[in-house]
Amino acid sequence: MAAVLTRRLRAAGVVTASIALVLAIAPGTAAAVPPPPPNPSDSELKDSRADAKAKAGEVGTLTNRVAQAEAKLIELQADVEAKMEEANKALVDLETAQEVARKAREDAEAARREADGAGQAVEDARKELDAFAAGSFKQGSTIGSMSAYIGASSPEDLLARAQLLNAVSGSQLDALELMERAKITKANKDSAARAALDLANAKHAEAEQAKRDADAATAAAQQAQRDQVAKADRLLADKEAAERELAEAQARVGGLENQRQRYEDWLAAKQREEAAAAAAAGGGRPVAASAGGSVRVVIDRALSQLGVPYAWGGGNANGPTRGIRDGGVADSFGDYNKVGFDCSGLMIYAFAGVGIRLPHYSGYQATAGRRVPLSQMAPGDMLFWATGGRIHHVALYIGNGQMVEAPYSGSRVRIASVRYGGIVPLATRLL
Repeated sequence: MAAVLTRRLRAAGVVTASIALVLAIAPGTAAAVPPPPPNPSDSELKDSRADAKAKAGEVGTLTNRVAQAEAKLIELQADVEAKMEEANKALVDLETAQEVARKAREDAEAARREADGAGQAVEDARKELDAFAAGSFKQGSTIGSMSAYIGASSPEDLLARAQLLNAVSGSQLDALELMERAKITKANKDSAARAALDLANAKHAEAEQAKRDADAATAAAQQAQRDQVAKADRLLADKEAAERELAEAQARVGGLENQRQRYEDWLAAKQREEAAAAAAAGGGRPVAASAGGSVRVVIDRALSQLGVPYAWGGGNANGPTRGIRDGGVADSFGDYNKVGFDCSGLMIYAFAGVGIRLPHYSGYQATAGRRVPLSQMAPGDMLFWATGGRIHHVALYIGNGQMVEAPYSGSRVRIASVRYGGIVPLATRLL
């Protein structure tokens, strides 16, 4: 995407230079006198100027249409990023729901085993009590087994033994009642655990549906983006064709030598611009000198990854990791086969250096610390961008109006000037 935008911006620069050339050769405009051109007739000059003017107007119209298409493309790109982050959020939520459901299943199984064990214990105790009662009945006495009385030395001893047997049967009844209560308690626990499992399963199903919905929304946004790319490409091709025709018309009006000189002037300026940009990109790391120790650690960790490929879903506390599939743009760039970072993954790695753990979702990272106005942002703060209220990108402010970020598929971790279009008015401070 970055290469496409760069190519289009350069093409826009050619248009600007071309329109400037038309204005320079228009009557009444101060310009250097070109070498003497061939001496065309008045009719040829009139026709060629009219043709150049018409083609310049066509190029201007197409330039406006391309600019509109580019603006729409940037808007759709932001929408795709937002929906991809929603899909990322849904993935995190789904993993959480899966873990909750797993724990609920374990709890429910443990409660079921406890309830089954309690029930079996009650059954065993009931059988023992029944056997005790049956033994007493067979002896023809409600006192208990006759063998218990053999050897009694007196009526008082006989009475004491009868009371002992009655106490034994009473304690068995008490134990049975206690076990019945334990059975009921464990059955209630089993019921509660199963209810919790049902709720966890419902939440899991909701999370799965949310993930499917987020994936579908992402796919729709990506298709809209692809359609817009195709439309912008067609407009760009039309504009480039019109520019070629304009260049030919300008050559007829101003002369080939004049056209070449203007082109060389433009090319020299463009080379100077690109050289300056390359020097800026390869220069030092403009971090504010006042950054504290923890801030320095975080910024240095982020800057240590400059040039690492962007990989959607990539990056953790230990460094770059293999990206994951998104079913759309990231897949088209092969992110799932790259080892690198996405925007929130780079933040996870940077802040892990000072023991701060962050979730792999920029929307959650935005609320992970104190929010401060952008006017008060300081090195080490996280900056966020949103579309329609949904956060879809995060970068680390490093001072002097610059930030480090993992921008988008097809790019690499880089230093860039802070972009204020679509930026969230609050930075997040963790240090």
